Amino acid sequence: MNKKVILGASIGNCVHVAGIINFLSIARVQDYETIFLGPATDISYLYQKILEIKPNIIALSYRLTPNNALEILSEIEKFRNNSDLSDIRWCFGGTKPVADVARKFNFFDYISDGFDDIDDCVCFLKGTQKDDNSSNYKNNIVDRINEKYPYPVLRHHFGLPSYEDTLDGIKKIAEAKVLDVISLGPDQNTQQFYFNQENMDRVNDGAGGVPLRNKEDFIKLKEATMHGNFPLIRSYSGTADVFKMADLLIETLDNAWSAIPLCWYNELDGRGNRKVEISIKEAQGLIAYHGKKNITVEINEPHHWSLRDAHDVMSVFMAYVSSYNAKKFGVKNYIAQYMFNTPNTLSFSMDLARVLAMVELVESLKDENFNIFRQVRAGLNYLSPDLDVAKGQLAATTFLSMNIRPHIVHVVGFNEAEHAATPDNIIESCKIVRGVLRNVVNDHLDLTINPEIIERKKQLIEEANYLKEFICNFYKDYDDPLANAFVLSDCIKRGILDAPHIVKNKKIRGILETRVQDGKCVAFSKKLGRNICERERIEELKSNGNLD
Repeated sequence: MNKKVILGASIGNCVHVAGIINFLSIARVQDYETIFLGPATDISYLYQKILEIKPNIIALSYRLTPNNALEILSEIEKFRNNSDLSDIRWCFGGTKPVADVARKFNFFDYISDGFDDIDDCVCFLKGTQKDDNSSNYKNNIVDRINEKYPYPVLRHHFGLPSYEDTLDGIKKIAEAKVLDVISLGPDQNTQQFYFNQENMDRVNDGAGGVPLRNKEDFIKLKEATMHGNFPLIRSYSGTADVFKMADLLIETLDNAWSAIPLCWYNELDGRGNRKVEISIKEAQGLIAYHGKKNITVEINEPHHWSLRDAHDVMSVFMAYVSSYNAKKFGVKNYIAQYMFNTPNTLSFSMDLARVLAMVELVESLKDENFNIFRQVRAGLNYLSPDLDVAKGQLAATTFLSMNIRPHIVHVVGFNEAEHAATPDNIIESCKIVRGVLRNVVNDHLDLTINPEIIERKKQLIEEANYLKEFICNFYKDYDDPLANAFVLSDCIKRGILDAPHIVKNKKIRGILETRVQDGKCVAFSKKLGRNICERERIEELKSNGNLD
């Protein structure tokens, strides 16, 4: 089957080509053959090539004075009216004043004035231009990803202490058409006590998110998404009655996907009262529950260890364990989240090496029954409370994370360190990210080939594999150790899986020490006075009696 052809040109006396070249690059990603006639293309030559090539789309660019544009476009309109070009679609790009002139001509199907978005361009190329009444917006995350890739789907957290403000905010965000997925953040009372509201401390209403107290509260928020670009909506999981909460989210929100921590939201982090082993078993059951319903699952596990200053090997290993459990318990579509800048003192190069090691191990599990989608985000503790600085940081880490070609960008609002995100903050943050995407999606700049990054990635994979082999051998009498709730909880209690800042008690040691050195987060031995590898760390656990 022959590819569709786009014929492009900067017309008249216009020599500016950057905009149309970018458009043609986007078109090639959408599987078009592109032909560019160059700058300052004479109109008669343009006619000749149109009749000769008979393209599917003609893309014109003009960025000079509006009056000149009016004269040139009038001439093109006469040619078009006198030729049999009814099957050809036309598009135009220019500055806003020139684009306003182009809008006077009714033969353009798409006009770019610089204020439009990549999504608009892709929709035109796919022949699915959208408006508030369109049914073309995909209503599940896998279809949205497949429709847009290599342009990532954007997700952002949102939930204000006021229910009404949250409801109005979702409507405003949907109208802005800059966000694909709203991740609803319920308050802690909702997450922990929704099904036992008599236990809620009402002083904490609105703490950490939006208070939701009945089904109608959820349903109204879903209804608020049903215009603009029809963003999907999902919610954070509960920390108690997790199966009831899963059913509620599916029924009311058509939950875009479920995010389930494997080892957390329990006594380990103080976000719940469940014992570690019980919560791991429940998490595995919840993963299997969504797998049976063919609902996409994210196991937001690795960054929980890094946020508590575990060394890089730990987050790499737990990324593998997370995906291993997802596959084991029947998930078909899996979202692997990679939080950059965690800890926030990592260097960009060593941070990228850490994430690349995660990606390689995670995607070693991919097969025809287990699809993996990469999701990236800035670190929770990375952004500065100085909002101008934070905007630069958000752009910088987005650029870095695009090196792993993500399917989803979890946008962290630039305001995160200073205040909870308002709708305006979210819209601005998404525009900052989209500004980065304009320049990098079609570029071939690749930081992953840097020798130092490759060497660090290799080292982390080797260390993570050592840890995996040790656990599997140490617990060889247990069925499938990496997916065994007792084994994983016992590893935490013994310090095999560890982080400096977990909640400590008689059962959970939290004895790991780490340092950030040369941009890497490494395990550190006070006894030896230096960094240690996994073999040495395990030997210290043995010598201290933790593995008896």
